[in-house]
Amino acid sequence: MTSLHPDQVTAERLTGGRRAEPIGPGLGSDGTLNEDPAIRSPLVLSDRSLHDVTEIVCGYAENAPGRWWLPMFAFTATVATVGVLMITYLIITGVGVWGLNNQVGWAWDITNFVFWIGIGHAGTLISAILCLFKQKWRTAVNRSAEAMTIFAVICAGIFPGIHVGRIWFIWFVFPIPNYNYIWPNFRSPLLWDVFAVSTYATVSLLFWYMGMIPDFATLRDRADRRLRAGSGAAKICIRCPITGIRLLKAPFSADRARAFLYGLFAVGWNGSSRHWHRYEVAYLILAGISTPLVLSVHSIVSFDFATSVLPGWHTTIFPPYFVAGAIFGGFAMVLLLLIPARELFANMKDLLTLRHLENMAKILLVTGTMVGFAYSMEFFIAWYGGNQYELYAFKNRATGPYWWAYWTMISCNVISPQLFWFRRLRTDPRSIWVVALLVTIGMWFERFVIIVTSLHRAFLPGEWQMFFPTPVDILTFVGSCGIFLTLFLLFLRFLPVFPMAEIKAIMPQGDPHGTGHGHDPTIGHGGDFTGGH
Repeated sequence: MTSLHPDQVTAERLTGGRRAEPIGPGLGSDGTLNEDPAIRSPLVLSDRSLHDVTEIVCGYAENAPGRWWLPMFAFTATVATVGVLMITYLIITGVGVWGLNNQVGWAWDITNFVFWIGIGHAGTLISAILCLFKQKWRTAVNRSAEAMTIFAVICAGIFPGIHVGRIWFIWFVFPIPNYNYIWPNFRSPLLWDVFAVSTYATVSLLFWYMGMIPDFATLRDRADRRLRAGSGAAKICIRCPITGIRLLKAPFSADRARAFLYGLFAVGWNGSSRHWHRYEVAYLILAGISTPLVLSVHSIVSFDFATSVLPGWHTTIFPPYFVAGAIFGGFAMVLLLLIPARELFANMKDLLTLRHLENMAKILLVTGTMVGFAYSMEFFIAWYGGNQYELYAFKNRATGPYWWAYWTMISCNVISPQLFWFRRLRTDPRSIWVVALLVTIGMWFERFVIIVTSLHRAFLPGEWQMFFPTPVDILTFVGSCGIFLTLFLLFLRFLPVFPMAEIKAIMPQGDPHGTGHGHDPTIGHGGDFTGGH
């Protein structure tokens, strides 16, 4: 400890009179978990240069993945195929293959829809809201979270289409002029879903793509340099499987395909100041547009239930409750996928540190507490409103036939995040991953409890019916998980996982007032358009 006041230490450091103290070994295994306000934790470890960041991030897309990738991809693709087969079987046969009945007309399908929409909210939150609040730690997770947003919305979009039964009439939900004068009901929250989700998917895709343009240009120019140097070329030979006669022998280069495809998506990016200026303006505009979408989309999804007169659904707490739950479940999915990724990919721990994981664990703790408060308020509103049907609906959730689903939801969503009050647990990747898995399970059960337990007990006991999922129900959801994981594995393999320009901007070399400012002698000028602009 120093006898100087922390403000004096900071002032001397900024004026160059004092060098930054090294971070001690007692502050975490990677040196980022210090709590001293006079010491700023590094966001990139191992004293990486700007060139190192380019090599690490581009290496994930250019080099062969580890031995684990292909078996994992084959497994997830097989699971995704099972989902496609179940959807095909449903379309051919009809929704009678599900476990639906006259009383429970919404069940597994809408549960999965709301679940996947919730998963897709973390990407927009990390990218847009944290960008507007200038939170620098977002740079390690925003690209992956944005990718998960797109993939989750793709999975979510499956279920509204197939739950209508006759999927070939799904186009009637859009206000398309037709000779039958069949128009959608614009007063229906189900139609609001169509516009909200399609708008959210479009803006999220543009936001994700916009952020990758400079990185696409870097990958393009690296491939072009290798082609000009004559490296990386290989021969492809095609022979007749019967006679063995050589039919075709031609030069083939993966770099040629990379140069073409990455160049196509880079849309002529050349790294000029004009390009950077317009890029930053467009990125900021998209962040401003995306921010209200985080609040509006899941609020509109909650209106599917809140605008009804069914006990257990018609409550004004649903919009903020659903938004908090979506952020809660989305961050859990980010952690669930990125913690294994940082163990499997080389040098990823230098870019995704324990400080990043701890920050997201704190967000899980906050949003989990908010969700727990919403659960308790539902019971309070039912009691305070004096509606016996409403009160019975919530008592039935906790003590009725589906009590096991309700208490699974409470255990996973309310109790498990409270472990993050202990610093040792919220900084341990294994503990964080287990809690993230429990939260993901709990958030699915939350949607199941809201939908099924409110429907299976009608006003008249003669209408009471139970819902039991069929194998088609279960395999369709499992197949959607396979689609999601397959798309995410393809993202990890072929696209830049981290935003190189944003990471370099938060490094000491990117600080114009820092000691590391200046040109890095290890960086050439041949097309690396992601450094410090």
